[in-house]
Amino acid sequence: MTELTDLTAVQLVEGYRKGEFSPVDAAGAALRRAEETQPAVNAFVRIEAERALADAEASAERWRRGEPQGLVDGVPVSVKDLILMRGGPTLRGSLTVRPEGKWDEDAPSVARLREHGAVFVGRTTTPEFGWKGVTDSPQSGITRNPYDPSRTSGGSSGGSAVAVSVGAGPLSLGTDGGGSVRIPAAFCGIFALKPTYGRVPLYPASPFGTLAHVGPMTRDAADAALMMDVITGPDVRDWSQLDAVAESFSSRLGGGVHGLRVAYSPSFGGQVAVRPAVAAAVRRAVESLAARGAYVEEVDPDFSEPVEAFHTLWFSGAARVVHHLPAERRELLDPGLREICGQGARYSALDYLEAVDVRMDLGRRMGRFHETYDLLVTPTLPITAFEAGVEVPKGSGHRRWTGWTPFTYPFNLTQQPAATVPCGVDEDGLPIGVQIVAARHADALVLRAAQTLYEAGAGGIAPPPRTGTTAS
Repeated sequence: MTELTDLTAVQLVEGYRKGEFSPVDAAGAALRRAEETQPAVNAFVRIEAERALADAEASAERWRRGEPQGLVDGVPVSVKDLILMRGGPTLRGSLTVRPEGKWDEDAPSVARLREHGAVFVGRTTTPEFGWKGVTDSPQSGITRNPYDPSRTSGGSSGGSAVAVSVGAGPLSLGTDGGGSVRIPAAFCGIFALKPTYGRVPLYPASPFGTLAHVGPMTRDAADAALMMDVITGPDVRDWSQLDAVAESFSSRLGGGVHGLRVAYSPSFGGQVAVRPAVAAAVRRAVESLAARGAYVEEVDPDFSEPVEAFHTLWFSGAARVVHHLPAERRELLDPGLREICGQGARYSALDYLEAVDVRMDLGRRMGRFHETYDLLVTPTLPITAFEAGVEVPKGSGHRRWTGWTPFTYPFNLTQQPAATVPCGVDEDGLPIGVQIVAARHADALVLRAAQTLYEAGAGGIAPPPRTGTTAS
């Protein structure tokens, strides 16, 4: 028998509609899953059972009356602990954030989910201020991979990826400034979308500026489309938000990929060393698109690795996060974060503007690229999950997390929509992701291509075994 924790949000809503089970049943199952896996994988900063069950009871009553409040009424949802949510502190993975205060405001995406009746299970873990591509922090410790708890979950939305992967609610809100929804989703075998910048309103504004996006982390593309239909509602607090879309994302999932022009770049022109198991799984996913009528050409986008420009923008943002802290409180920071903040503080305004120039040129190049190609497909990451508790794989020679994420952060510079779809596992049973990128504003096209992979059976892998969430 299928357990409630195995169902997608779309399936849960359909079950509520038919009276097969209630939001109280689903919330209870998600909370039990969160509690039983927490010691092994550490996905949550706080599990909020009492409030979640009260919200589920209210939702169940609405469904009994045949008056659901919105598109995700009664669906268990978790929220990354970088995103404001009223009723408790947003600690941001940092011992420097004081928990006292009113904490009486929701971020736009949280407000939209609340308006649509979501049941909030808890707050998920993040590295300090979301600064790196793995999830460990002085405030909440190490978050581990449910397929093998000795490995990393990835980051910075690692807690959200793990929560969805283990069944502690099918939907989670994450943030992505350089790959932070896509990296952990790929490592943990789930779907995630970094929308076009401004498509999901963001407040407060990120100190990392317009690199930072908010996006859905879900079981599949259909759930992400449903979530996008909720969280893309306008909010005047974000000065850079985009206009509301004319059609729902869910209504545009169909249609397949027949006739689409797909550029397949397995290694960015040899710039990236990709593990053979990853390369093979991604190639199979691309072949699945071709088998369904896409015109696939192996071709690389026209750019060299823009990592120095990204570092200038990212490290400057990190320095901005902590500039107000006195010296004694800076000692509480993650040592790696403290290091990049020092580097970021040494950049000049001219350094920053030179990085912006690189970014604008990259955006121009990708704009021209998408005049020819509807989609770009790459590996999400060149590797699978490595040892937990470190920023880079041991022996890799990388200094920072950007060394092993060359396929993700460029598309934060260009603000394009990009998703990761699970497409296989390596020889150790660790998930592999394929990345789908489109031109700015073509979020629905990314979701449509991802949905095609799911319908073809190429876009899903088995969930982590229950034994895989045993502490090691």
